[in-house]
Amino acid sequence: MVVDTLSSYKRIVVKVGSSLLVDGEQHQLKTSFLQMLAAELAALRDRHHDIILVSSGAIALGRDQIALSSRWQLRHAQAAAAVGQIALAGAWTDALKKQGLVAAQILLTMDDTENRRRYLNARDTLGTLLESHIIPIINENDTVATEEIRFGDNDRLAARVAAMMEADLLVLLSDVDGLYDRPPHHQNAQHIPLVESITKDVQCMAGASQSGLGSGGMMTKIDAGVIATSSGCAMIIASGLMPQPLSYLQQGGQHTLFLPQTDALSARHAWILGSLRQHGWIKMDQGASDAIIQGRSLLAVGVTEVNGDFERGDSIRLLGPEGQLLAVGLAGYDADDMRRIMGKQSQDIETILGPGERGALVHRDHLVCKV
Repeated sequence: MVVDTLSSYKRIVVKVGSSLLVDGEQHQLKTSFLQMLAAELAALRDRHHDIILVSSGAIALGRDQIALSSRWQLRHAQAAAAVGQIALAGAWTDALKKQGLVAAQILLTMDDTENRRRYLNARDTLGTLLESHIIPIINENDTVATEEIRFGDNDRLAARVAAMMEADLLVLLSDVDGLYDRPPHHQNAQHIPLVESITKDVQCMAGASQSGLGSGGMMTKIDAGVIATSSGCAMIIASGLMPQPLSYLQQGGQHTLFLPQTDALSARHAWILGSLRQHGWIKMDQGASDAIIQGRSLLAVGVTEVNGDFERGDSIRLLGPEGQLLAVGLAGYDADDMRRIMGKQSQDIETILGPGERGALVHRDHLVCKV
């Protein structure tokens, strides 16, 4: 079934996993694959598409160079990334240069996408590169990212980049050709060519159809789909094992297309919803829960519990009376101040915290409902 082709999308983010780029046993770069994909990216660029590449592979490439005196730990992975990233960037630079293209390397951490100022700076840099017809090659900055503040997979990183750059399409090249209703090797497995919206049923399919995909499998791809489609970006999961995977897609080869949401969020709301690191949560009574679902701000009087150690402006979860996730938003106060004023009337806040500008705990402009 031909669902769509690449021609209708102007700005495309392509993510390539380690298993496609690096031999799993020898830990050597698959040079022929890399050069083939560089030629495919160049062909898209010649057709006036904006191209952003998210490339894994640094840790796998550098792994054999690291002296291992104990079991493999985060510090070993960080050191391997430092070695492998040079080789990976050099290989992409050479391959794209042969196609008449200039490559640029950008390494991002989760904090770069969670902090609004750094997010905007990264967006401006990427925009300038695209205006100059340069191919940005993005990877997670594994050398400095800690276990607590790392993506851990490039699917979600690619989705955050797609949302950041208002891309039209995110292509996740994988070792399977899309989403199945059960493990792909099962004789009764049914391929799902089109996902109109990511429902709980779709998430259950992803959990049941895990394969040997990278660090996160199909579930991280569905997580990426939520981020991408809510920002108005379509997403495709396709096999990178085909001789020319992007040409195969262009010709209608088998894949799963996730449609963008028609009520695409504003850039700021898409950034809030796409946040992968919430710093805490607050629980609300029924009245406050109803209010935020109706598009109103969260006031102190409706809060019954505050959990976590967060600062003003951090991303937090908003839970209903039964602990169900209702929304994600940016805290208007730090955690300590929220605990002091929760359950209080708005007119009492100045008496408790002292004079100053006092607003909602989470303003409606900084809040995105998930129900």
